[in-house]
Formats: sequence, C-alpha cells, structure tokens
Amino acid sequence: MNQAEFYERLARQKLIASVKEPKYLEKAAEAQASAVVLSIGNIGVIKRYVDFFKTHGVPVFLHLERIGGISYDREGVAFVAHYVRPDGIVTTRNTLIKLAKKQGLLTIQRLFLVDSDALRSGLQSVQDTQPDAVELMPALLPEVIAEYRQELGETPIIAGGLIRKREQMVQALQHGAVAVSVGSHSLWKEGLADVSMPVV
Repeated sequence: MNQAEFYERLARQKLIASVKEPKYLEKAAEAQASAVVLSIGNIGVIKRYVDFFKTHGVPVFLHLERIGGISYDREGVAFVAHYVRPDGIVTTRNTLIKLAKKQGLLTIQRLFLVDSDALRSGLQSVQDTQPDAVELMPALLPEVIAEYRQELGETPIIAGGLIRKREQMVQALQHGAVAVSVGSHSLWKEGLADVSMPVV
C-alpha cells in the first residue's frame, strides 16, 4: 500500500483498530477499519499475524516497541520490512521513522501530549522526520488536535488513546483528526463514514 492509498482509506473508514490481545485478531479483521495496528506478538509470531491481515485485505502497521525480539536498529527495521512485510510502523522514535522510510514502509509517529513542552518538541520532531501521519495521544484533547492541524498542514492526524465511546471519536474527527485509533473492540463496528470533517 502506498501513501495515497493509505490516505484514501483513512478518509473513507476513519477508524484504525489497535490490537493489544491475540484473541481480538479476528474481530479486528472484520472491523470497519482503514488499518490495524498490532501492539502484540514477538519475532516468532508476528509474520503470521501480518499475513493473517493481508489475506483479509486489511493494511497492517506494527507498533515496533511492543513487538518482542526485534531490535530498534537498521537491521531490525530491514528484517521487518523484508521478512515480516507490514504496510508500515507506528513508533515514538525519530530514528525508527527515518529507518522505516528508507525501507519503503509507511510511518505513523506517535506523540504523547503531556504538556506544552511536549507539544513544541513533538512539532519539531515531526518536521524533522516527515512521517506519513501523526498519532496524537490522548485523543481527548480536541483543542490541541485543532492546533496541531493548523501547524502540520498536509500531514494527517490520527487521534488515539482513552477513547471509550463514539462521541469521543466524533469529537476528535470534528476537530481535525482524519481518523481515530481505538483499542476497544466494541467500538470497531462503529461506522464513522458519515462524520463530516471540519473545514480547515
């Protein structure tokens, strides 16, 4: 999947299923999601998980820091790109974004908004790495999403973390997120295609 196809899927489905337990793999494959993010597994099983989603036609991203046994260096990222073969990665680390881009993987840079310093350093980080999308956490800060939307220009924002109900998903989208990343499997069936996006 290339960047344009990823953006088109985000715009259409507006939901990413974040999988944190193996028992929810099948539910995620059936979700109305533009992609899945795997935050589970290890070097021994992760290719099987990725292949499972590929057979269902669902783009899959790996949260690299949560996958056991994979090193966070050039060789580790090359192994992921050429053997495991996900569509992309999610990470908080600038170096992993840069390495993954060199390997042709899509990249989502995750930023935790704990205070105004984190907000400033996050913007600086994104300007440095130029990821394909930015995930802002927690998602329950709509004013900050809107502020980032102004600063980031064309880079899509995904809102994730602490989402427990549909209203929170809708609010994040209405404040400038193109999609929401949700770990609660009960929300994966929520249709978001009808949620209108803000005019920025």
